[in-house]
Amino acid sequence: MRLDILSGGAAQGLVAAVAPQLKAETGFDIGGSFGAVGAMRDKLLAGTPADVLILTSALIADLARDGHVAAGSAADLGVVRTAIAVRAGDPAPAVGDAAGLRAALLAADAIYFPDPKLATAGIHFAKVLDQLGIRNAVADRLRPYPNGATAMREMAAGQGRPVGCTQVTEILNTPGVTLVAPLPKEFELATIYAAAVAARAASPDQARRLVALLSSPATRPLRDRAGFEPV
Repeated sequence: MRLDILSGGAAQGLVAAVAPQLKAETGFDIGGSFGAVGAMRDKLLAGTPADVLILTSALIADLARDGHVAAGSAADLGVVRTAIAVRAGDPAPAVGDAAGLRAALLAADAIYFPDPKLATAGIHFAKVLDQLGIRNAVADRLRPYPNGATAMREMAAGQGRPVGCTQVTEILNTPGVTLVAPLPKEFELATIYAAAVAARAASPDQARRLVALLSSPATRPLRDRAGFEPV
């Protein structure tokens, strides 16, 4: 028996952390997909079965309005910041302001980030490149991937001195990469994530238990370690 989830990549580490407790309590494993939140929404709307949705709170609200989320089932998990990362062992660039971030990106051998059309962090990072005025200058070094977790895994295996940008949770959940710092204040992106029971859940009781586990005060330390800040 398993629960199927459609989740933003930001929550992959947190889901893995609570999966043993869900299994012990209900006998259910967790399956499904993790990826760019826009892609997960599209999967749901295309008919992919799901018991639990873990997406940005804005997307959960949209889906609830359209009848795709069980009424009253949504619960906030926390705030996730978008940040800069490097490979483990590489020196951390100074990215505390626009000038430092610009210099770090211009000096990078490659720049890894998630989908600039469907991923929360990727959409934002593409705008940051434009705001810094360097998109054309770094175009041949841009390495977009379908989601932040994949981007970070690829960066960990990369060559030279790459730099990555994605959500803190995906950085912390990827071996071989190191969190440098959130984006500078002027480029900050802090996204609230939420979990909810899908309206067509095949196992709604177990789905509600998973949402409760993910969001409960008892699992606050797990959320902290995974990179979810209190709302």
